[in-house]
Amino acid sequence: MTALDNIHSKDEPRIRRRLKKSIKKVCSKKAIERKLPIIQWLPKYSFGALIQDIIAGITVGLTAIPQGIANALIAGLSPEYGLNSGLLGGFVYVIFGSVKDITVGPTAIIAAMISQYVDYSPDFAVLATFLAGLVEFLMGAFNFGFLVEFISMPVISGFSTAAALQIAASQFKSLFGLKGSAGNYFAQSVVYFFENIKTARLWDPVLGFGTIFGIMLLKRIGLGCSNTGGILQKTRWYLSLSRNAVVVVIGIMIAFVIKQITHEEPLILVGAISRGLPIPGLPPFSTTVGNETYSFTDMLGVFGPKSFIIPLVSTLEAVAIAKAFSNGLQVDSNQEMIALGLCNIASSCVNSMPITGSFTKTALNNASGVRTTAGGIFNCLLVILSLTTLTTTFYYIPKASLAGLVISAMFAMVDYKIFGKLWRHSKRELCVLVATVGVCLGVGLEYGIVTGVLFDALMVLYGKARPTVDFYVLKIATADLIVVPLNYTISYCASEQIRKTIIRAARTVATDSYIVIDGTNLENIDLTVASNLMSVAGDVEKRTCPVLFLNFDESIKNMCVDIKPQLRSKFVSTTNVSDTVDVYLKCV
Repeated sequence: MTALDNIHSKDEPRIRRRLKKSIKKVCSKKAIERKLPIIQWLPKYSFGALIQDIIAGITVGLTAIPQGIANALIAGLSPEYGLNSGLLGGFVYVIFGSVKDITVGPTAIIAAMISQYVDYSPDFAVLATFLAGLVEFLMGAFNFGFLVEFISMPVISGFSTAAALQIAASQFKSLFGLKGSAGNYFAQSVVYFFENIKTARLWDPVLGFGTIFGIMLLKRIGLGCSNTGGILQKTRWYLSLSRNAVVVVIGIMIAFVIKQITHEEPLILVGAISRGLPIPGLPPFSTTVGNETYSFTDMLGVFGPKSFIIPLVSTLEAVAIAKAFSNGLQVDSNQEMIALGLCNIASSCVNSMPITGSFTKTALNNASGVRTTAGGIFNCLLVILSLTTLTTTFYYIPKASLAGLVISAMFAMVDYKIFGKLWRHSKRELCVLVATVGVCLGVGLEYGIVTGVLFDALMVLYGKARPTVDFYVLKIATADLIVVPLNYTISYCASEQIRKTIIRAARTVATDSYIVIDGTNLENIDLTVASNLMSVAGDVEKRTCPVLFLNFDESIKNMCVDIKPQLRSKFVSTTNVSDTVDVYLKCV
């Protein structure tokens, strides 16, 4: 047996132990419960919880149906794609979701982001759902949930604000009954609005603004009410919660009555919706646009690198909402990414557009007193019922009503207060916010969030390259000490800043002075910083005055001495800065 075989034979037991330990950890009860949260709550599920979940699921479903149709129209898809997106997500999230209040479904932001691909074919939206789900699942499985922490609050707020403005602007076409395109980003939507304003109709804006007013009124009616009050309070509370469904139903009734009386359609309606449930199947890995066939590779080429922003934003929405409704409990970002990924993968098999956590529906779910994630099942069942029995009714939904509904939802997404807060407390972050909003509105949402992240990264790098390093003069009996304190971790990009500070300190020296580089709070430096320290110390020693290094960690000291051994005696340890020179003189 060779020496190499001996080594391998010795390593085998250790490898087996590690493998056994890893398998045991993955297959432990705690790990399984974390990956399948349903195991934790299902054994304790009660009849009372079932009733609450049914009420919450139906209440959310009444909002999810018109919002699903509205979001499909935002994306440029036919309404059934928005309804299909509510079929399977709720069932999957019941098993894998970890936050009881979360309701998954299409959102206006994601709809706006995929609209540019729908211009090719609706198949691109379905494939985007599959690809987003796959990326989200893999990110969660490989514990990449920490990535969402790299997106700061100003970037998130700027992106949400810009998205709200873009989505609202894209609804001008339906709100005013205009002809032509709605535009793919804010600036384009505004330009198209003014170009097509002469095609505006009379009754569409009347109904659209009436819808906005009705939603605001119904919201105000529910203030101070709850499901535990009297009959009047409960009625007001349910009306307020179901306000989206109420205004859409009123719009349907108006359109239907007008059609029956006049046999005309003065309002632009959603139109025919395919009846019945979609036939499950694999997502489209190829499609035909016009007379040209796009292979899977061609479709990926259309999406391009910026399509990765869709799963990132989707994850960001879901995790942010999960944290907002977790009641202070820790949210497992990785598990939420896995759950969301599986929801999208499953939904892509039933002709769905991408889905994520919906803030509006989640808040409604929470307000309705949902007890477990099982509430999503009854939301899905209501969508299934609507697809099988109510599609003829949906024909009469006025697009102006849906536009009013969407614009009303956008009011809550615009964070006006953050501008004033950042102006008062952090103008650096205000610049990041403004840059994010500006690029989102002027070019597109994908470019805007990338710009915001890059600005943030540049700010962090600038802070690393220009740390706050200064010096002070300490007068003692025998000499003046010019003390340069170094704190925490200093990286290579800050080496030039440190060198300039030491040179500036050297210019202030008087007779019998010492420069003391205080490393008491220094945790780590890299080789570049150590080289610069030794170099500038040698230059200052030759031209100005002695340089001493105080309380450097042993490993940092060894790195520095290895670079310039002749400075070994300059490293001093003492608890009092004023004793530095005395300790040094005793050692030499």
